[in-house]
Parts: sequence; structure tokens; C-alpha cells
Amino acid sequence: MDSRDFTARFTVDQSPDAVFAAICDVRRWWSADITGSADRVGDRFVHRVRDLHRCEIEVTQMVPSSRIAWTVLDNHFSFTRDTTEWTGTDLVFEIATADGRTELRFTHLGLVPEYECHDVCSDGWNTYIASLHDLVATGHGRPYAGEARTASERVLMDQGPKDRAPKDPAQA
Repeated sequence: MDSRDFTARFTVDQSPDAVFAAICDVRRWWSADITGSADRVGDRFVHRVRDLHRCEIEVTQMVPSSRIAWTVLDNHFSFTRDTTEWTGTDLVFEIATADGRTELRFTHLGLVPEYECHDVCSDGWNTYIASLHDLVATGHGRPYAGEARTASERVLMDQGPKDRAPKDPAQA
């Protein structure tokens, strides 16, 4: 793990089982438009935000009430020169207990400041991990449902699609 990987965390009074179950219920905290499932190792799902972002993710590890890991199999951004920035990165949810409370630590392994999408993606993850917190704490998340949820999403949606060629490695 790179210390620059994106990380977010929260603490709740609910049980590790409740946090684990909420993570698997991706339509209730990340995006209502997700297709596929995230309930067991080997499951795959697709997340899409209009023409801005599409990614296919596979569940690669599940340790009940403790850890979930996903791998991004395929990714497309319409707003970056390298449209595949997330491809091959891992999303890791680690659940622990301390002082009678449950802590979730989310890390997007590979989402580092050098990525062109870093600021937009960090804004997104902060918003959607907060939605996950709300789902656990109140039973109601705030997933993407067709309308921009973050300032970054609003700017990108207002700009419309960009015709950008993939980044030439020689120019990187």
C-alpha cells in the first residue's frame, strides 16, 4: 500500500455485520444504476455515471464482518487523457472494532495524486463513503441516481463529453 493511496474512514455504533452488509448493498450507497451484484467473491458489477465514467468491478475477497476487496477490471473516463486510470486498482474496505464502536477504513489502492482524476475521484469517494456511513447509521444512503452529487460531477456534467485522445506514453 502506498501512503498516498486515497483513504477515508468513519466510525459508527452499528455492528461490523451491519457495516459489511451495507458495503455489499452498493445500489443503496454508491449508485442506484449499478448492474450486477457484490454479494460474494467472483461477483461482478458495473458502475456508470452518464458518459463520464464506467467501470466493471469484481469482488475478489470477503472476510465476513472484517474485509471486502474489489478489483477494477475495466474503466473508462471521458474526462481524462488516460481513460483507463482505475483499471487494475483495488478498492478495500476494512472493518474493525474499537471501544465498542465499529470503524470502516476504505482505501482505493492505486488512486494516487499523480492520476489526472485524483481530485474528482477523491471528491466522489468522500461523498459516497459519507453515503455509506449514512446507510449504516440511519438506514438511508444517498447514492448517485442520475443527478450530480458532487461539485466535481456538476462541473463535468455541465462541460459535456470531451473528445480526448488517450494519453501518449511518450508524452507522459
